[in-house]
Amino acid sequence: MSKHYILDEHNNPVPCDNLARWTKEMENHKMENHKMWRVGELNKDKVRVSTVFLGLDHNFHEAGPPVLFETMIFGGKHDEYQERCSTWEEAEALHKKAVKLVLGGKQ
Repeated sequence: MSKHYILDEHNNPVPCDNLARWTKEMENHKMENHKMWRVGELNKDKVRVSTVFLGLDHNFHEAGPPVLFETMIFGGKHDEYQERCSTWEEAEALHKKAVKLVLGGKQ
């Protein structure tokens, strides 16, 4: 099973076993269109919520789907909060959850 993934035009993760292609895709999106790889971001009162596509499978077990997205909170009382998931849709939900946590239940 591949550990490297890219996103297709619908933000679906696609395995990429060609390391040169994966590196090029990751670099192109980082430099030209980083928002495609960013699910969401909030900056408020020195606290940052960031949800991104990682490109590498962070599922370190043999079973289960690839873990490809990460939501983190930097700063504030929830500093270093982190959750990971497998799909863009799950990542959107995790981002909303983290934003709600930072905003104290308000959105």
